[in-house]
Amino acid sequence: MIYWAPLFHFYQPPTQIYGVLKKVCDEAYFPLLKVFQEHPQAKATVNIQGILCEMLWEGGFQGVIEGLKGLAERGQIEFTGSGKYHPILPLIPKEEMKRQIRRNQITNHRFFGDLFHPHGFFPPEMSYSREVLEPVVESRHEWIILGGVACPTPWPTDIIYHVEVDGEQLAVFFRDDILSNKISFQGIDGPGFIQHLKGLHSGQGDMYVITAMDAETFGHHIRNWEKLFLAEVYDTLEKAPAQAAPKQRRALAKQAETLFAYEPTAVRVVTISELLKLFPKGPTCEPRASSWSTSLEDVRAGNYYPLWKDKGNPIHARLWEHLELTLELVKKALQVADNPNSHQFAIIARGLLDPALHSDQFWWASRKPWWDINMVSRGLRSQQEVLLNAYRAIQLSGCPEAEKRAYYYRLVAARDLSEKTQDLLLFS
Repeated sequence: MIYWAPLFHFYQPPTQIYGVLKKVCDEAYFPLLKVFQEHPQAKATVNIQGILCEMLWEGGFQGVIEGLKGLAERGQIEFTGSGKYHPILPLIPKEEMKRQIRRNQITNHRFFGDLFHPHGFFPPEMSYSREVLEPVVESRHEWIILGGVACPTPWPTDIIYHVEVDGEQLAVFFRDDILSNKISFQGIDGPGFIQHLKGLHSGQGDMYVITAMDAETFGHHIRNWEKLFLAEVYDTLEKAPAQAAPKQRRALAKQAETLFAYEPTAVRVVTISELLKLFPKGPTCEPRASSWSTSLEDVRAGNYYPLWKDKGNPIHARLWEHLELTLELVKKALQVADNPNSHQFAIIARGLLDPALHSDQFWWASRKPWWDINMVSRGLRSQQEVLLNAYRAIQLSGCPEAEKRAYYYRLVAARDLSEKTQDLLLFS
């Protein structure tokens, strides 16, 4: 038996405009939900960022949330944990990681209720370093999903690796990067995908394959791909039982509720958490720092997150330096706020910092291959709003004047970085 566990990642940045959000809902989210509703045997693991749930609700697209709730109630999907505003977790302080994970849990529980009880964790962009593990384990997740390039050991098909964290173990799954990218970039069709899965089978027992991609791939990035690929795959798998003899069908149907075919290379669709019950625990491993867009050459060069913090990208360098100053001022503002006025601005700065950590401002500056100066500029402006409120809190506090001057100089440095970044956006 071949167990296929697909994961779909739903996300739009907090700076996204309404028109684009509507387009994504119309072209991808609603059609994708319809595919699952029309194929009740289909299963998947779903990651949806808390910020997207808020944007959908406020934008009038509650149908997406209700559709996901319906699928979860029927057991067709499971949810994962993540960071609410889609930050690159390895690149932010650990306390910010924990806050993002906690806020994502609170927000999604508000929209999905007890249906949101994630066993697994999806780090945004599958960006990983060992520092991420402690917050994931502390938030009581049982497994984490990483890009295939993170796997440092023989490729797992019939065992589940684990990582050790402070005396505890966390199951670690690796997506099939090659197969996932073939789907994402229209490099394989439905029948070809099923044949590819069957071709992976060695005939030596059960195996599993995990694919993961953006939900927006299906209909928004690739028009009608939810029908041309996904629905075709599910249609093909659901027809398979009719080919078996009636007596064999009845006997085998008792063994598996969602068994789609009965030959040795049958394909069954499952959630990732179900794999924990189907396959034995393997040895521990130490995954490589990476993302799902990182190549092995990037890893060897120590360039672990090239689309968000490329060593050779001057805009990335300035954006991260600007963010480091922003984090410093917020931390100081919270420390020194000692009266109602300063406390008010410190709390505003703290709240604005959360969305200011989102990944897209860095991704759109990567030029690998996409480039959008407006998305970068919006991210920079969100950081500037944080700085404005953080320094106002410091200035209104009772801290010594020397400290106020020192942090004002940091504010001036941030302004200089902002202007230099804007120049790079204009003339790069």
